[in-house]
Amino acid sequence: MNENRMDNDSMKEETVLLLEPFYGGSHKQLVDTLIDGLNNGEDIKSTFLISLPAKKWHWRARTSALYISQTIPRKHNFKTVFASCVLNLAELVALRPDLSNTRKIVYFHENQLVYPIRKEKERDFQYGYNQILTCLVADVILFNSKYNQDSFLDSISKFMKLQPDFHPKDLKQQIAPKCRVLYFPIKFSSLETSVDTNNRVLHLVWPHRWEHDKDPETFFRVLLMLMDAGLNFHVSVLGESFSEVPPVFAEARTRLGTRVVDWGHQKTKDVYYEILRHAHIAISTAKHEFYGVAMLEATYYGCFPLCPYTLVYPELYPNECLYKSEEQLLKMLEDFCKKPSLARHMRRNLKMDFKLFSADCLISEYKHVLSPQ
Repeated sequence: MNENRMDNDSMKEETVLLLEPFYGGSHKQLVDTLIDGLNNGEDIKSTFLISLPAKKWHWRARTSALYISQTIPRKHNFKTVFASCVLNLAELVALRPDLSNTRKIVYFHENQLVYPIRKEKERDFQYGYNQILTCLVADVILFNSKYNQDSFLDSISKFMKLQPDFHPKDLKQQIAPKCRVLYFPIKFSSLETSVDTNNRVLHLVWPHRWEHDKDPETFFRVLLMLMDAGLNFHVSVLGESFSEVPPVFAEARTRLGTRVVDWGHQKTKDVYYEILRHAHIAISTAKHEFYGVAMLEATYYGCFPLCPYTLVYPELYPNECLYKSEEQLLKMLEDFCKKPSLARHMRRNLKMDFKLFSADCLISEYKHVLSPQ
């Protein structure tokens, strides 16, 4: 558990309370960026963070409000509360009514109303319900993409029909006016982007969490088809793994053999970025994506992105980066395998404005939202 200490002077200042029940990955990245950018500002004098380790997500979503309510100092001068959507804000405010008059902001990295599941009856209603309650209590609701915002708002009515009777009314109408899109602020390194690399062998990157919602099965199936077709390539399978790793990773590692250049989470960001700078193509096969920091980073550092023509990707990437089927992805990769330099050429001509996603450009918008109104 990460908790700031609050001295007497800071209690008198205009302080933002940051709450993150799942302090890891992009959740940690956002909080750390806000702390760096907000502290010692003109309107925001300091930040105060309470966080929990990024483990056991389901339990964090169910129970973190009670623990955090007991951890927040009783003496404070909080003007703004900023929390991720993992936290049940309604529970927290009920447990700590002294926070009811603060400006309450919730940030949606993802939403549980459209989380992919195999069968609708397997959906845990409580997660999405908690997020709806959080929105009703919040003063400002931030989404990391328009896709995230629209898919949440458009799914409220259908989602609530899972409830057998006594359906609440007009939830979307109450929530929508408080919503806005504010892209996730990425700290792009000062490293140069793509470098001249070996164009004799195509170098692919898969920079995602090792979990089922990123659909590693499709990714490795396509690679094995390339291999069976006698096409040459190298691959770096990066990203973070957790206690439960889909078995396809071990199976693919064995079958891909010497084609694997890098495997697993890298020790430092600089090492990670260096791999991206030398690779040709970054691939997403995700079934669940509302922004995708890893793909934007990979693209910034010189990879040509290949993403599904669904989810958030059409909002962020030009059409030439999008595929509509597994067969189309395979065909595109076959062409790149035969001519790796084509990927470099297409990346150089890619029209994307990375200022839209840069922390340096976005932090002023976050300061405005979090400042006392």
